[in-house]
Amino acid sequence: MPEINISVQLTNNENIVKFVANSFLTQAKSYEFTSIDAAKQSPIAQELFYLPFVKTIYISQNFIAIEKFSTDLTQLKWEDVQNEVAETIEKYLSAGKPVIEVPEEDEKNPKKIPITIYAESTPNPEVLKFVANKSIANTMYEFKTKSDATHAPFANELFNFPFVKEVFINNNYVSVTKQNGYEWQEFSNELRDFIKTYIESGKIIFKDEILQKEEQTNKLTEEREYSDIDKEIISILNEYVRPAVEADGGNIAFDSYIESTKTVKVILQGACSGCPSSTVTLKNGIEAMLTEMLNGKVTTVEAING
Repeated sequence: MPEINISVQLTNNENIVKFVANSFLTQAKSYEFTSIDAAKQSPIAQELFYLPFVKTIYISQNFIAIEKFSTDLTQLKWEDVQNEVAETIEKYLSAGKPVIEVPEEDEKNPKKIPITIYAESTPNPEVLKFVANKSIANTMYEFKTKSDATHAPFANELFNFPFVKEVFINNNYVSVTKQNGYEWQEFSNELRDFIKTYIESGKIIFKDEILQKEEQTNKLTEEREYSDIDKEIISILNEYVRPAVEADGGNIAFDSYIESTKTVKVILQGACSGCPSSTVTLKNGIEAMLTEMLNGKVTTVEAING
């Protein structure tokens, strides 16, 4: 187990702050506690409720999110206490104390998590999206090969099926790219049943090592210097393009902007990678949007991976 580190992550809600660990606290299950009595199964949540400003505690995968009272008479701001809270959580976890306590009878006879999985088509005929009624990932992960999934047991097992070519996991769905020569009707039900059984059984989806890799990637991203135009492009992609792309089982990420040719290069992932309609989407949709919104500073959008 790696040394526990907690980083503070702000959210769009000024009353909520996420305390992100470099180790998984839960897998495919999330918890919400609104009082110390409701948090009987979580010793760490009970301890945090002794802080007078804590209203709600959320625990999911590798983070604990805390919502403070918005009408606190002291007018307390997160910036005044967030580092102290992070240290408290870090100290608790480093001591090896439990995040969630499972009753002894449940350990002997673990209960299955009721999961519903349905298959959803995507614009890419080679990709099928399997949607769960619960979150299975806090961020997106793409696995092009079985070796890529060394620290992702769930994806690793998916690659054991001969018809699976690539796996993309994000939020509450798994996008699977099939190998050539197979038809979805031949195995989609088998794949859906496997995904359902795997998640219901509470098996490990990701190992801690994948967080370390993610942390390194995030660090490189944070250290990268973006120009003003880069930031404008990223903002537009995140606000207007990414939600629709994610709904189709994929992702789009900014790669670079070449001022001399007014060209934006993007990375397509999941269902979007290799999709026959992606060229049309890039040209008629994203390219036109960026050209108009940035007053001609962008004239071309290219995908560097299909």
